[in-house]
Amino acid sequence: MNVKVLIGFLVVLAAGAGRVLGVSAVDNVAMAQRANSRMVDITYDLSGEAAIVTLGIETNGVALSDRAVTSLAGDVAKVVEPGANRHIIWNAGNDWPENLATNARAKVTAWATNAPPLYMVIDLGTAASTCPVYYYGSAEAVPGGVTNDLYKTARLVLRRIPATGGAGFYMGSPTNETGRAAIREDLHVVNLTQDYYIGVYEVTQEQWYRVMGTNPALYQGAGWATRPVERVTYYHIRENINNTSLGTVWPEAANPGAGSFMGVLRSRTGGAFVFDLPTEAQWEYACRAGAAGAYNVGGAGLELLGRYTLNGGSTGQTVSAGSYLPNAWGLYDMHGNLWEWCRDWFSENPEWQTYYSSTEGAVDPKGVSTAVAAAEGNKRCIRGGAWNSGATDCRSATRLLALPNSNTPASVGFRISASLP
Repeated sequence: MNVKVLIGFLVVLAAGAGRVLGVSAVDNVAMAQRANSRMVDITYDLSGEAAIVTLGIETNGVALSDRAVTSLAGDVAKVVEPGANRHIIWNAGNDWPENLATNARAKVTAWATNAPPLYMVIDLGTAASTCPVYYYGSAEAVPGGVTNDLYKTARLVLRRIPATGGAGFYMGSPTNETGRAAIREDLHVVNLTQDYYIGVYEVTQEQWYRVMGTNPALYQGAGWATRPVERVTYYHIRENINNTSLGTVWPEAANPGAGSFMGVLRSRTGGAFVFDLPTEAQWEYACRAGAAGAYNVGGAGLELLGRYTLNGGSTGQTVSAGSYLPNAWGLYDMHGNLWEWCRDWFSENPEWQTYYSSTEGAVDPKGVSTAVAAAEGNKRCIRGGAWNSGATDCRSATRLLALPNSNTPASVGFRISASLP
């Protein structure tokens, strides 16, 4: 890239625009280019409560593409404490080369921490230390874009999923859906009252390694780093890394074990967000992304959406995360590649049907109790199908079960979720 030094690039003609969300406020925004450089300094004051701060740039009142404002450092894309002269550095030479403007303005936005931007990124680092958390308003604002392999290896990227609204969504399948399993897929209304984040991809082998320091996966051949991690149990992920139960568990006890993947991730990110497995309802709602059919992209065959037996799965291996089309919310591999653990116990007991009543609906369901699950064999739910599954097992409504300490066959993985503070 031939980057020219343009003296006077982005001369500040007026204070930039601030935006207020929640109980935080941005004031006194100023922007100046460094002499003989394409580095730009933006300063601002933040009052009220701590807030997540993002930056946009406008010229002639028109916002630049988010792709043009990604090389940022300083008090931006993260939670910022209130104070004066907060500082952002924008490398305009990287993001917006060969351009000249004399009327650009910085738009600094303060988001309430309980109403954050659309994307969350966790930097997993290279050692067992803290993991910084960053936030971006769109997929384009994520440095390098969410499809970059960086977000399948050194960083975890999550997308915020909106609450269902008062009408809820239909969980389960209609009686005429091919492959439907009666009872366990009874159609019922579920209302999710809170937004939440969920992983754009299944957790990969490199990401597991960076958090836990091991790689238990069977498929460690070429491209192993971006393949989803398998041979990880429910216990490994949220209870004990030695593959045993905590004793008192979800839904009676919400917190994961300290040495589990979720426990370590919570600790390394400072505990602001509650990282966990998604509940079954959260998983299916995110999978469907508004689609009501068997698969989550209307009109697209499963061969475009995921790895399964008739689409490369007969080779007996997974494929790199994100190899197929995403759903409408930009989530990959919700169909096929690996089954995904959910938090809930599995049950076909009548209590399950009563709990998810199609007439009364269910609000933020946690699933059946541990007592009901124990009577049926203590199985946890897995969703989405895998590389060795038939097409009907990869449907949005398919519910299967696995022992929480089972890591065979190598066809079950997971993606993370996070509730808002």
